[in-house]
Amino acid sequence: MKRTIILLFAAVMVFGTAFAKDQSIAYIDMQYILKNLPQYEQANEQLTMLSKRWQKEIDAAQQEARVMATNYQTEQIFLSETMRAQREQEIVKKEQEVLELKRKYFGQEGELYKKREALIKPIQDEIYNAIQDLANEKRIDIIKDRSADPSLIYMSSKLDVSDQVLRKLGAK
Repeated sequence: MKRTIILLFAAVMVFGTAFAKDQSIAYIDMQYILKNLPQYEQANEQLTMLSKRWQKEIDAAQQEARVMATNYQTEQIFLSETMRAQREQEIVKKEQEVLELKRKYFGQEGELYKKREALIKPIQDEIYNAIQDLANEKRIDIIKDRSADPSLIYMSSKLDVSDQVLRKLGAK
């Protein structure tokens, strides 16, 4: 029984090693690839400009709410109860508008998210297709992203196929 287990273990080790050697692995650096794609830089620039424009709109609305609150504080003693209640409602309404703008532009399903999907997703799909084509051509079984692997300590430069992916994408 003990001998059978040892033989079984030895067989698993031999065959496991044989199968492991048949797999070829390569790495890419996605940050490097994206940095060298002009269309990604253009999309990123567009997103930055939109983000800044929307942030200015939010900042202006916040400033308006602050001015309303400051004016209310200084004029509060001269206002009737009805006027105070009306001003307080206006301030609360303006603050809610600011929150709604933040959600609309920067929320989980906001305009920035949608625009990023529209601009970046096609680029990511193109990169994925180039990686898949390269893997098929070179018979690579596994391609990992080294920029997303914090546990990677060392990698031989001959395993890095980032430049080959860029060439497939037509980048220089």
